[in-house]
Parts: sequence; C-alpha cells; structure tokens
Amino acid sequence: MPVELRLIPCLADNYAVLLRDPVTEATAVVDVPEVAPILAALEREDWTLTHILVTHHHTDHIAGVEALKARYGATVIGPKAERDTIPGLDFAVTDGDPVAVGSLVGRVLETPGHTKGHIVFLFEGERLLFSGDTLFVMGCGRPFECDPPVLWESLLRLRALPDDIAVYCGHEYTVSNGRFAVHVDPDNAASREQLALAEALRAEGKPTLPTTIGTEKASNPFLRADDPTLAAKLGLAGADPAAVFTELRELKSRFRG
Repeated sequence: MPVELRLIPCLADNYAVLLRDPVTEATAVVDVPEVAPILAALEREDWTLTHILVTHHHTDHIAGVEALKARYGATVIGPKAERDTIPGLDFAVTDGDPVAVGSLVGRVLETPGHTKGHIVFLFEGERLLFSGDTLFVMGCGRPFECDPPVLWESLLRLRALPDDIAVYCGHEYTVSNGRFAVHVDPDNAASREQLALAEALRAEGKPTLPTTIGTEKASNPFLRADDPTLAAKLGLAGADPAAVFTELRELKSRFRG
C-alpha cells in the first residue's frame, strides 16, 4: 500500500507534512510550526500521531512540538547537534541514522548551512525527501549559522540524489524564488516554466509542493553554482563554485522582485 501524505499550511508561509504508514497506521509529522492546523488535519483524517520529525531548531519548525507530544505521546526525533534547543526530544540522530515510521524506514542526512545542525529525512523506498529549510523549490535557505560554502556542500549532497525523489520543503517561497531564478538566469527555460506554474498555482490558492530533485537540478540556480554559464552571467567566469554560490545567496537576500 502506498504511503499517505498530507501537506499542511501553517503560519504565514510554513508547511508541515503528515506521513502515514497505511500498514501499521503509524503517523509522523515533519516539523511543527503551529498546533491547530496539524491537529485539525489529524482529527479530520482520524489519524493518531506517533512520531514528530524535526529538521532544525528554529521556532517556526518546533513551536508546536511540546503540545502535540503531550496530546499524543508521540516520539520526537531531531538533530543531535541541536538537542539542547529542541523541546521534548526523545531520539537525537546523526548522519546515516535510520528513522522508522511503522514499516516506512528512512534515514537522516546532515545538511548544515541554514543552521549548524540541520538535518533532512530521506525515505528512499517511498521516493520522498523532507528537506526542511535546506532546499526549497527553486531556492535554498539562508546560511544563518554557517558560511555559505557549507550550505553549498549540503546542497550538493541533495543534488546527487535520484531525479525522481519528491521533495517537500518547509516554506512556500516558490514564486519569489522563481522570480530570482529568472532574474539571474533569464535564458533558463526550466526556471521560466516553473515560475509560470507556481504563479498559476498560487493564484488558485494551491501549494507549489512537491518538487523533484530532477526539476530542481534544471531550474534551481542554487544547485547550479558550478555551471560555467551561470557563473559567467554573474561576472564570475572561472570562479570557484563556492564563491559563485556565495554571490547567488547574497544576491537573493537583497532581491526584491
């Protein structure tokens, strides 16, 4: 039986995702920006929360952890490097550790950059990646706690995954990201197509998730910092890809398109 997923808008632009194993009925939520919409989705589906998977310690990803754990007795799993900043943590995990939600078995990938201890959850059998704030649709997180080259190396890890992996990220930033992508690389047809699709979806009040690794490799400039053509467009022909990525990330932080 296929995995069951529910994408839950939270706060202004966050997402949580419910992941349910139909065999055992084990149900996880990936990140908990707030309680009410997650609780409403669980009650609507008549699902019982058994696991809480946390990608990093920022408040807009952990605000509801304690309340949902108290209500359901769910097991909280999160990054070992951030164990002192995540409430109710039961299991602190590191790179390569398995994570089981019933019969669904994924693994942890450490992707430092946005925060020092950021992790993502990869369920290869289900072709799913929960990327938190490391990889967005046509974008990436801000490197708040690490230098930009650290985040670039983390993105390279994700870029190496199979193209058909579906990606669920932590925020609805796609239209802004797409406008930036087209701004820095106007000749990229994949970016233009993704932006047009995102604008149409948002106009209908629909989410732009999920994306795929293959789609991101084609349309996301932050995964192409080692592309000589893109580097040249930024005036950085021959530069180290980490330097190109750093310039891209700085340009995006200032972008108001």
